[in-house]
Amino acid sequence: MRTTLAWSFWLLFANVVLAAEPLIGWRETHRIPAAEAHQAAAADREFFYAVTNDKVVKYTRDGKQVAITNGPAKHLNSAFLFEGNLLCGHSNYPAVPEQSEIKLLDTKTMQLSTFHDFGNFGGSLTWCVLRENYWWCNFAKYGDKNAETFLVKFDRTWKEVGRWTYPASVIKELGRNSISGGIWYQHQLLVTGHDDGVFFVLDLPEKGTVLEHART
Repeated sequence: MRTTLAWSFWLLFANVVLAAEPLIGWRETHRIPAAEAHQAAAADREFFYAVTNDKVVKYTRDGKQVAITNGPAKHLNSAFLFEGNLLCGHSNYPAVPEQSEIKLLDTKTMQLSTFHDFGNFGGSLTWCVLRENYWWCNFAKYGDKNAETFLVKFDRTWKEVGRWTYPASVIKELGRNSISGGIWYQHQLLVTGHDDGVFFVLDLPEKGTVLEHART
């Protein structure tokens, strides 16, 4: 069974209450200490996975650490459960030229391997998700260039079929950081910056290539 429950954000378990206008609240239902959940977290029915730059740690739902990844990693930055395995955005940030790939974690053996290699795609991959048979991948730029951060839609053969940048109202809230996490929810894109507890709710534009900021 394909599991698409995945979060690239600091909060693992929450009861989401969303209305058309506005995003009205969250109720925390459980909290488990996981020092490694610095970059991302994802949960399946039995375990959750805490992601830091160079490793992923597997925990039981009651908080017992059971396994750590095998295989090198430099800058893991997201987590998405796909067909029983975990996909993580990975880059060589802050090195240049930027090199990006999607790492696959076999959740049984905890072995890391490369799922897809983008090479130098023009930014550092921070997150990737699958939605309606398309891959959605965010490539971050930082510092004075963070307005150049872009979202790409790929088909299942990794052919690019769409590209968008982020609106100024979102970029101005990022400081010198960039878009770090993202997930589709109820036909809208929810993204986060680097370390603020904030979701930016975005829509695809009917025309043009700049995402529309619906609310925060």
